[in-house]
Amino acid sequence: MQVQRAVLPNTGRVTWMVLDNNYLPIRPITTFLAHLENIERSPNTIRAYAYHLKLFWEYLKEFQLEWTDIGLDELGAFVHWLRFSYPTNIIPISHEQTARRGETTVNAILASVSTLYDYHERTGTVKHIPMFRTSAYPHKRYKRFLHHISKGKPIARSTLRLRERARLPATVTREQVQQLIEACPRHRDKFLIALMDETGMRVGQALGLRHEDIVSWENLIHIVPRSDNANGARSKCSKLNTVHVSKELMERYKNYLVYELEGIVSDYVFINLWDGPIGRPMQYSSVAALFHRLSKKIDTKITPHMLRHTHATEMLRACGNLKAVQERLGHSNLQSTEIYLHLINDDLKQAHQKFLNSKREKAKVNE
Repeated sequence: MQVQRAVLPNTGRVTWMVLDNNYLPIRPITTFLAHLENIERSPNTIRAYAYHLKLFWEYLKEFQLEWTDIGLDELGAFVHWLRFSYPTNIIPISHEQTARRGETTVNAILASVSTLYDYHERTGTVKHIPMFRTSAYPHKRYKRFLHHISKGKPIARSTLRLRERARLPATVTREQVQQLIEACPRHRDKFLIALMDETGMRVGQALGLRHEDIVSWENLIHIVPRSDNANGARSKCSKLNTVHVSKELMERYKNYLVYELEGIVSDYVFINLWDGPIGRPMQYSSVAALFHRLSKKIDTKITPHMLRHTHATEMLRACGNLKAVQERLGHSNLQSTEIYLHLINDDLKQAHQKFLNSKREKAKVNE
């Protein structure tokens, strides 16, 4: 089986499909991915679903199971297969079983399978598959944040989900961000990194920017959701979001226009100037390659999303307003922003520990 990239003939949009061993599309997956395409999920999202569902169909084929007749036992065996089954051409060196995939990865794959079955159950293709259980938790003393919004509504929870180790968003220091910018030999790349650092933009939002979105005289940038970007970039937000920026960032934008974009006509802000089709909008892969090169250069691994986490954390520390951070990041609900509260709590722990250490030192001096 394989995942195949495809270009839709009428629109030119990129999508993905899963082919069986005879190079034929697997129909249940194809119809589901077509549904995702119709509701305008991003190509990267569809690609992730395709690779996850390919694994599930490989498991079904290996154990000669029908996808329409799956129960909890088979799903539990799938989890074990994901974690500990090795391809036939790989022989583990150690006799101890080590998991091939982490808990987060397995849960993401299970979520894709769950969504597939949910779609086909709603269309009447399959009977109920016990992927979810519904509960309202009426007698629980603990109530999650903003529980009143969904008060009284049943909550669907996955019946199969591995316990994940708590991981806080990775952030970087001001010094590391400055090193990253100084390591760039080009104005375009300096502006791109400074933009994501100062605004918390996702890569897709930056790559989808048009020059008309930047209001330099007012130090404003409009993040406009578009589904027709030539590079497949997606904002991941359904509404326009306007962010305020500094004069220094606009100065970097001006330098980029004057020294590197002179004579090149393109609606897109970030375009290929040295590699790839010159004048075409940059791709996700180009940004990933840029960060990989710069990380090696400064001997510190930094990813674009780490800049987003850093911006959110610093803004929350400065203003203490979770709602403002939500609006800045363009999160559709406040729960997505709550994770940064844990970082602030960690700051408080460190501050308290520092306070305790200081008290102990003073006590020793007085003895």
